[in-house]
Amino acid sequence: MNLNLTSYDQALLHGEHGPAAQLAMSIMTRMVGIYGTNSLLDITAAHIDSSLYMGDATLEFAERLANLGAKVKVPSTLNVSGVDEHHWQEWSTPPDHARKAHRQMVAYQNMGCIPTWTCAPYQTEHRPRFGQQIAWGESNAIAFANTVIGARTERYPDLLDICAAITGRVPAAGLHLEENRAGQFVIRIDKIPLKLQEDDSFYPVLGHWIGKISGDQIPIVEGIKINPTEDQLKSFCAAMASSSALGLCHIVGVTPEAATLKEACQGKFLQRSVELDMSQLREARDELTTTKTDQLDMVVLGSPHFSFAEFKKLVPLITNKRCHSKVQFLVTTSRTMKELADRANFLTPLQEFGGKITVDTCIITTPMLPPAIKTLMTNSAKYAFYTPSLLNKQIAFGSTEDCVHSAISGFIIRDDSLWEK
Repeated sequence: MNLNLTSYDQALLHGEHGPAAQLAMSIMTRMVGIYGTNSLLDITAAHIDSSLYMGDATLEFAERLANLGAKVKVPSTLNVSGVDEHHWQEWSTPPDHARKAHRQMVAYQNMGCIPTWTCAPYQTEHRPRFGQQIAWGESNAIAFANTVIGARTERYPDLLDICAAITGRVPAAGLHLEENRAGQFVIRIDKIPLKLQEDDSFYPVLGHWIGKISGDQIPIVEGIKINPTEDQLKSFCAAMASSSALGLCHIVGVTPEAATLKEACQGKFLQRSVELDMSQLREARDELTTTKTDQLDMVVLGSPHFSFAEFKKLVPLITNKRCHSKVQFLVTTSRTMKELADRANFLTPLQEFGGKITVDTCIITTPMLPPAIKTLMTNSAKYAFYTPSLLNKQIAFGSTEDCVHSAISGFIIRDDSLWEK
């Protein structure tokens, strides 16, 4: 394939902007054909998932770029790291892993990346705008950017994301282009009761189910009766992106490009229509629980990272209560949200409850859990989806209220009343 490269692209390839940019551009041009195009386009921001230490290869790549003098061309936030660099000793994180993960953090900061260390960059000051061309890694962030904000990014894999940040260029393909963003089939949720639609636990289950049935088609959701909160949409996008390869879902009345069904599909004929009922939804919810007993070792919240609003909602649930002595209660969040929560005095009730906080990383990406922890409970469909395969642990999914009640009692409790109709 003949590449249609600009003079700037050619200059990068010829090393005129340094060896690191040359390496990044050589990788980018090799990827152009894989994305089914022959040209590149400009981006104005990036989010780097490659910051996560996943072994010597990821560390070597980061340090090689940094040692070659790499500097990002566009503002580039950093996803979670492989370690909570200040509190890893409180867990079972191997010292060698912590050291190498820290080196990888330093390498990306030396390239000029912004040390946000969060999987929810859309809840920071670096949130993109509608229509903005960006190159984001981290599946939930990609889905949120496209679905909720209407920014434009493909699902960029680790290592390619930093190449995009250094060059400021990506393949002109996929969800970057208007014609590829049309919804392709409709999911109607009119049969789902209003009370359930108002509940936080509905959105991760809905996202999980939609991801499973969509294949490679962009879904359109019609029938939302409320205006979902940002954290509800966050949990929806995280679940959908975990159970599928989707980077975009149109929610009629929510997604900026989907004020109407006609707008969501760009006026094209839809050959497929799916109607969601409670039996399908209950089945999807049940899939997120793998444990067969009510035994509980740990409750973990915060995937994607816990927000300020989530801390605020948690406080009245745990104030003047105490976590059971045999259960650990963990919240994963970013250092920024922890600081905001601390200023609002939200952390004191959590500490008095017996809870802990881990920042900058998460249990899925850090070998921090001791072998004694065998069964977890969470309100996150993403944690629930990945825990059995990545952590080899049993998991129970429930609402935030379920998680708190279970932590207090010492065994798994779930209120199924909203799911019975």
